[in-house]
Amino acid sequence: MSVDTAFDIEHNDMPPERSRRPRWVLVLLGILAVAVIFGALVVSWVRGQINPSGPPGKEVQITVTKGMSTDSLASLLEREGVIKNATVFTYYARFNGADAIKAGDFTFRANSDLGEVVKVLDAGPKVEIDRITIPEGLTLKETAAKVATLPGRTAERFLALATDGTIRSRYQRAGSNNLEGYLMPETYFIDRKDDEARILTRMVSAFDDTAAQLDIAGGAAKLGVTPDQVVVVASLVEREARVDEDRAKIARVIYNRLARKMPLQIDATVQYALGEQKARLLNRDLEINSPYNTYKVSGLPPGPIASPGRESLEAALNPAAGNWLYYVLADANGRHNFAETSAQFEKFKAEAKAKGLL
Repeated sequence: MSVDTAFDIEHNDMPPERSRRPRWVLVLLGILAVAVIFGALVVSWVRGQINPSGPPGKEVQITVTKGMSTDSLASLLEREGVIKNATVFTYYARFNGADAIKAGDFTFRANSDLGEVVKVLDAGPKVEIDRITIPEGLTLKETAAKVATLPGRTAERFLALATDGTIRSRYQRAGSNNLEGYLMPETYFIDRKDDEARILTRMVSAFDDTAAQLDIAGGAAKLGVTPDQVVVVASLVEREARVDEDRAKIARVIYNRLARKMPLQIDATVQYALGEQKARLLNRDLEINSPYNTYKVSGLPPGPIASPGRESLEAALNPAAGNWLYYVLADANGRHNFAETSAQFEKFKAEAKAKGLL
């Protein structure tokens, strides 16, 4: 064999480089190429669902009910046009920790970015709240005037509801439709949707809850009075006491005078009968013909004269031990001296006049 022939044989036995690549590799590369293209299309589609093209549309009001699932909310948002795809939103919300949904009313925009939708949900339901504080000792009319400072509410509507018997306290005297004294003094946070009836109901419910906590029915029975009479006494204490330490003593004076069938002679009841607060009552004021004038009418007035706070209710239920029948201002801070006899009372009264308190 010649050298040339041997060379030719060796050269012809070597296959081309391309023929060494297996066919399955080519197939795999093709599949990968298709997957990359498909994946890119899916990513592009998902991005289009998360960040839709075009500006947001009109406002859409959505109410999320208590216990609503993310899936249910997603379907609702899709139906209302807020989002494009419920499934995408469900996964997006869960991935972003927004699957703990609060119940309430929400305002979205049609064709929204999912990030904006989640932001609205995280912020919680949008509720417009007004704050109103009812101090202790206000009359029903004064409370109505406070309610009338809220947008869209009127004192007339509030007073009408508070005296027509449609809303009642469980502690009211039978036959009385007047809620004077049965509205709990405290700070209320009022939804803009709450009308006068709703506000009044909340105030009465707050009173009833407090009275129940204090066991006003059981306490009244121990004192030998009715629950509504306890409220009347508490209202008198509220208007007469200026410092907390005097409340239970004033309550005791009231019960002692009732037991002796003495007129209560409480200035606050005359003020209520007059319908105005006077710096000083005149003798002619004490002659007003009214069942609330405890200078002329024995016993308790027919109803409360103001809204008593918790402390005054507690005082009316737990009067201090003592034989006092009178009290009179002792100092400019509002403390009272308490007397068992008319002679003691006259002495304390003279001292009060000397100090310029009367």
